[in-house]
Amino acid sequence: MARGIGIGNQNFEVIRKKDYFYIDKTKFIQEWWESGDCVTLITRPRRFGKTLNMSMVEAFLSVNYANRGDLFEGLGIWEEKSPDGEYKYRKLQGTYPVLFISFAGIKENTYTGARESICRMIEEQYNKCEYLLKGELLNAKEKAFFGSVSADMPDSTAAASLRSLSDFLGRYYGRKTVILLDEYDTPMQEAYVSGYWERMAAFTRSLFNYTFKTNPYLERAIMTGITRIGKESVFSDLNNLEVVTTTSEKYAECFGFTESEVFASLKEYGLSGQGQQVKDWYDGFSFGKKWDIYNPWSIIHFLDKGKVGAYWANTSSNSLVEKLVRESSPDIKQAFEDLLGGGSLHVEIDEQIVYNQLYRKKNAVWSFLLACGYLRVAGTEFVERSGRTYYDLALTNREVHIMFENMVQDWFSGNDDYNGFIRALLSDDLKAMNIYMNRITLEMFSSFDTGKGPSEKRPENFYHGFVLGLMVELADRYVITSNRESGFGRYDVMLEPGMLPAAGNAIILEFKVQDEDEKGLDDTVKAALRQIEEKDYQANLVAKGFPEGRIRKYGFAFCGKKVLIGGGAMRI
Repeated sequence: MARGIGIGNQNFEVIRKKDYFYIDKTKFIQEWWESGDCVTLITRPRRFGKTLNMSMVEAFLSVNYANRGDLFEGLGIWEEKSPDGEYKYRKLQGTYPVLFISFAGIKENTYTGARESICRMIEEQYNKCEYLLKGELLNAKEKAFFGSVSADMPDSTAAASLRSLSDFLGRYYGRKTVILLDEYDTPMQEAYVSGYWERMAAFTRSLFNYTFKTNPYLERAIMTGITRIGKESVFSDLNNLEVVTTTSEKYAECFGFTESEVFASLKEYGLSGQGQQVKDWYDGFSFGKKWDIYNPWSIIHFLDKGKVGAYWANTSSNSLVEKLVRESSPDIKQAFEDLLGGGSLHVEIDEQIVYNQLYRKKNAVWSFLLACGYLRVAGTEFVERSGRTYYDLALTNREVHIMFENMVQDWFSGNDDYNGFIRALLSDDLKAMNIYMNRITLEMFSSFDTGKGPSEKRPENFYHGFVLGLMVELADRYVITSNRESGFGRYDVMLEPGMLPAAGNAIILEFKVQDEDEKGLDDTVKAALRQIEEKDYQANLVAKGFPEGRIRKYGFAFCGKKVLIGGGAMRI
């Protein structure tokens, strides 16, 4: 009989006691403990088992779980033997003081609120350890410090708080303290989105330095998160940090589900016949050289419901991802056009994420999206001469593809003028196209803006966002491509009917910004249409069998937020 499924349950003890669906990841404890690393930072996409694994480590090591070996019976770590036949790890269970803290809920939109939430979490740790105040373990000054830890404590007290509690616990139990910090970077992402990055970086830098660097009372520590925040941001003094990212070899099978684990689970729940569909939707992740890692959150939901859906993509706000894509440069939007079309990127990435440089640092957006799990590594190239590694990146799987389609669709979903423009374009109503497009640019130019200059000077940024909208809106009727070679140049946008060539008219769009020597937008439109003809952009269509009379050509002329469209079926 298949086990029950506890959706969203990340408490190891509860899952084991109630015999909920669980895939054994206790090998992580063995690998981590034998590594000897003092402070380990592990980055994985959200909902990839980070919190559950941290709860597992706590249950294995913490004195609060002493004599709870029953939670691990039948699991790999409990059965592991040394060469002489001894059970290697059973004596380790329940023998260390452990501080387990999660920043997953720190999502305030102000620095004051975020700082207070972090301090309150630390205060809660102290409240759980009030037994330390009894007797003479702490002197008067230490007891006073203990009492000063609160939600509104000064920065100096907050910085030293976890270090001091490690000391107090170590003295009480006669062993140094293990610290587990889950989702360490959640406050940093929220700080970037809400505009208080510098203050939050300064606060956490001091806290992390005291806790993980200058802490002689620390036995081991694990930090988990989605991204590896740049060392200069919050880890400037932590030279004892072992960083394990998605491209690292360590712990490759310890987070997420392997293909063999997924297929065994499908068999348990009588769903083996849907293996290929599950692979298309939820496979695509890779850690180190381990390929075919599946998204565990979506797999668990699929086992529970028996049908595919965008479970992982809809688990939290994608506000930062949306902001990065919508406000990105034309080059990045154009790259997204290729990704949505099933293509890939060949780029060098830097896995250290500097949030306040996401718009400025080359390829930082791709590094961020890879860390978050929205892109997958399709291949690598090591250039020996330069020592650089280049990655082929593609959208991870069907679920992620749908998430980005929905994101782009949402940009235009509340804009009736956009829907009106689509109808006018398909019916070759040039007058209506001009009316609707001018309303669209007036309303949406600023939302596609990036940088410090006025958005009116960057129509390229708008129209690439607009092309993404076309790709999503018309994907069921047209093959839409952008900036591809045809004839003697590269066209801006081409719409090719899906059932070639009998399904309807093909459409070529050319965008041009008004030059200083052009008297008006009429001249710019004519220049755009002339370029279509002179560069013979229709060549690829004609080669596929489209009669020239079934190819419509439009020139879009921009001057600030003003647009003029000319051309069409018989107007060139």
